[in-house]
Amino acid sequence: MSDRSAVGVDVGGTKIAALRMTVEGSVAASTVIATPASDQDAALPAIEAAIASVIDDDVVAIGIGMAGLVDARTGVLLTTPNLVWRNLPLEERLHAAFSLPVSVDNDATAAAWAERSLGASRDYDDSLFVGVGTGIGGGLVMGGRIVRGAHGLAGEIGHVIVEPDGPQCGCGNRGCWEQVASGLAIARAGARTVIDDPGSAIGRLAGGDPRRVSGEIVSQAARGGDVAATALLAEVGRRLGEGVAGLVNVIDPEIVVIGGGASEAGELLLAPLRTAFVGSLEGADVRPEVPIVAAALGNDAGAIGAGLLALGSEAG
Repeated sequence: MSDRSAVGVDVGGTKIAALRMTVEGSVAASTVIATPASDQDAALPAIEAAIASVIDDDVVAIGIGMAGLVDARTGVLLTTPNLVWRNLPLEERLHAAFSLPVSVDNDATAAAWAERSLGASRDYDDSLFVGVGTGIGGGLVMGGRIVRGAHGLAGEIGHVIVEPDGPQCGCGNRGCWEQVASGLAIARAGARTVIDDPGSAIGRLAGGDPRRVSGEIVSQAARGGDVAATALLAEVGRRLGEGVAGLVNVIDPEIVVIGGGASEAGELLLAPLRTAFVGSLEGADVRPEVPIVAAALGNDAGAIGAGLLALGSEAG
């Protein structure tokens, strides 16, 4: 029934976004709060508060899209690289709190399903979603169905090691792809720019404080024509394109959808990504074109996908 509603929640490294929606994707209410990344005891109360702020009597289910390794069968968050949370029984605790069915999935998997159902990949049965935010997450739909793998843990594309001696990653390894090609990488490079040149466009937007630099600030500087910020985004776009090419070589999707907060840089990121992708793809001159497009649902994709899965859209 179209009047059934769900609460969809996207829990990321910096924010928790919750919305109330129908199975058609119509959003009636939404909220965003900060993620208590360094406090596991505050995790569930924060998620519960976000849900409580948008829930009403028409809600029949709750869906959670959670960054990290999620056992979708039990609804337990096993671990997540950009938070301290471990072995968090999300489904059990949220069901007890709200007396509603709760589904828990990886956030990028949920976003991939949202784009397949209502967004940029809705006309394709085989798609790859690459979420570029604090880290990099992946979601895969093949034959019109979500691919979760043998243990429900598929899609952790951000933790392929591309620089063995590179930056330390939250997962414990060094040089993971998300360390060189994510919003975190953009902010890190932007902070170095401020340290070297506090009077730069990035420095002015950050008030001269390298700790305040974010991907959004770098993108703002680049949109204003700053050469250093544009070059920084181009470098991250290049690293993204190289990684996407490797994934396409393995998976052979019809389309690649780029989502997450960093994707809001638009063509400043996507254009160099596409160039590097073509240059790194095996047989680029003979294989069918694989379009690389921005997520149609933007930053809401994860929460919308979580809500759709809670309403059972995958079964339909």
